[in-house]
Amino acid sequence: MTKITISKGVIKDIVIVAVAILVIWIGLQAAFGTQNPFYVVASGSMIPVLQVHDIIIIQGHEPFEEVQVGDIIVFDRPSDHNRVIVHRVQAILDEDPKTVRTQGDANPTWIRGTDYPITEEEYIGKVAYIIPQVGYITQILKPPMNYIIIAVVIGIMIIKQFTGKKKNVEDLVSKETLEELSDIGKMEVDSEYSEDIKKSEIIKENEDAEKLSEENKPDKENKQ
Repeated sequence: MTKITISKGVIKDIVIVAVAILVIWIGLQAAFGTQNPFYVVASGSMIPVLQVHDIIIIQGHEPFEEVQVGDIIVFDRPSDHNRVIVHRVQAILDEDPKTVRTQGDANPTWIRGTDYPITEEEYIGKVAYIIPQVGYITQILKPPMNYIIIAVVIGIMIIKQFTGKKKNVEDLVSKETLEELSDIGKMEVDSEYSEDIKKSEIIKENEDAEKLSEENKPDKENKQ
């Protein structure tokens, strides 16, 4: 069974991306004064001002006390707090505590338990910006597509890491190792050349010795 290991470089890249996303998210929360500054419009109750899949950016720093008739606000549904609603303020019913009633622009009337009563407890923020139709991306990023995209991104990071390592090895071999190999080849050639010189010198010495012995041989015979 092949053991798959993830290098420290890949883990480092993943941690950097995760930390960057976290820092950006915390920064946005601080800037807009709410835990979730972004919402996707899921119904047509505010058509034509807000279309389905529009993204709205909420300004939580807008105090509930300053909310006026005509403002588009985001709030938890007062009946159960299990759904977020974005409607326009239709009327201010009370000032102490402040209580407002809302209504969707496309709705024929307000709905009790949804549009009324809205107090500071339900209030999340005021709509500050609208980004048209970008919410389609969130539909694509629903499971399992979001997991597939995350897997692809991590896979690209891993491939990039290993490709970078391979390239570094190739560069190392092509520059340094090949130089060492060429030096080794040169050393082998030099050693072979030196051995040939030594052999030739030995042969020459033997020939000179034989020559001297032949020259001295007649002298010995004449003496006898």
